[in-house]
Amino acid sequence: MDHIPIFPASIVLVAALVAAVTDVWKFKVYNALTVPLLLTGLAYHGIMGGMAGLLGSIMGVLFGFGVLVVIYAMGGMGAGDVKLMAAIGAWLGMPLTLYVFLASSLATGAYAVFLILWAGCLRETWINLQIVAFRVMAFGHHLGSDDRVEAEVMRADRHRRLVPFGAMVAVGIVAIIVWCGQFAQVIAH
Repeated sequence: MDHIPIFPASIVLVAALVAAVTDVWKFKVYNALTVPLLLTGLAYHGIMGGMAGLLGSIMGVLFGFGVLVVIYAMGGMGAGDVKLMAAIGAWLGMPLTLYVFLASSLATGAYAVFLILWAGCLRETWINLQIVAFRVMAFGHHLGSDDRVEAEVMRADRHRRLVPFGAMVAVGIVAIIVWCGQFAQVIAH
């Protein structure tokens, strides 16, 4: 695992915590957070690391955006989540953005299982998974659907149905920072 520089890790952690609050509260990650985060990440790495730093930052943006854009296109998450991951990529570059994505995905899966069991909607979830599988197979034919995440956010029972991915990203970042810190301590000894 790569070492996470303190300043970029601090910026990303604070931004992810802000995103977690707004995502849990309103199921929204705002452009006022993601766009400046992305632009300052590119600028920081361009200034501090020159062309190599800027290219590493751009690779992080492309991965962060690319890994979630298909899920967004199929209606599985909001655009703010995609922009948040791209902005995190601008600050952390590759492969740290991959690690954050993996940890966030694991947290999302665990939270989703909890919601399914808590809400008692295993049958509905199974049907929805079959629909998602069909959409993946027919991706080129029909992007998205009428029941996009935006419609789900408007439902009264949304807290039992939706996973705030921005909050899961914050969990993923904390996990990676802790893991990197522990990893560094193991190597130092």
